Amino acid sequence: MVPRKIEIGNASVGGGKGPLLFIAGPCVIEDEKTTLKTLEGLLDITERLGVGFVFKASYDKANRTSIDSYRGPGLKKGLKLFEKIKKRYDVAVLTDVHSVEEAREAGKVVDALQIPAFLCRQTDLLVAAGKTKKPVNIKKGQFMNPASMAEAVRKVESTGNKNVFLTERGVSFGYSNLVVDFRSIPIMRQTGCPVIFDSTHSVQLPSAKGKSSGGDRSMIAYLSRAAVAVGVDGIFMETHPNPDKALSDGPNSIPLKDAQAFMEELSALDGYIRGSR
Repeated sequence: MVPRKIEIGNASVGGGKGPLLFIAGPCVIEDEKTTLKTLEGLLDITERLGVGFVFKASYDKANRTSIDSYRGPGLKKGLKLFEKIKKRYDVAVLTDVHSVEEAREAGKVVDALQIPAFLCRQTDLLVAAGKTKKPVNIKKGQFMNPASMAEAVRKVESTGNKNVFLTERGVSFGYSNLVVDFRSIPIMRQTGCPVIFDSTHSVQLPSAKGKSSGGDRSMIAYLSRAAVAVGVDGIFMETHPNPDKALSDGPNSIPLKDAQAFMEELSALDGYIRGSR
């Protein structure tokens, strides 16, 4: 099934044509300098490669393992930075929302709202995100089978908002591990929604370090190639100038200096796969 095409600011995803979309950025807003450095690096890369690009960053990581973990600057400061980014740069912006109130406020600023995997069944949140009329990215819960995501889509679409896309990010397997079942991509495509592959959270090792999650970034490229070969519509990736010093998800983030080679390889593979259909 060819998924519907969704416009996200000046980018688009789905429709069976066009370049692979990359949703990329740091896990969380650490400070303005680091955020803008990452954004400017990604803009330079994506413009050079001619691929679709949506910038992502979180103002609050509400599901950190430990109460002591850094969460971000919060909604108010985060949205102020996104407003500055929207005025200064020609880029679409996506961020997570965790409550009905956050969806309403973030929907006034960013181009797309993201429902975190742990919240993908929260009816009030999904409906509130749909009512903003902004595109909504629903991450498939680590506990969900892909066919069940059709009901999450229906909750958003009950508002009349059909601009929904889904993201695969692995399923829980044993203790502190995730496994990707690539059958989920064509299964979720049956909803008519574009499907994104979360290349970096899929190699996360939840709570593996006790007070924080671990990850194995050496596996990111392997899983991403497989997702593109299956026919995914876009790649979600977290990147940071210095992942080893990142305040969140560093172990499963791509170094910014390696982002161009990673994106170039996947874009070339995507072009081959589309051309061979």
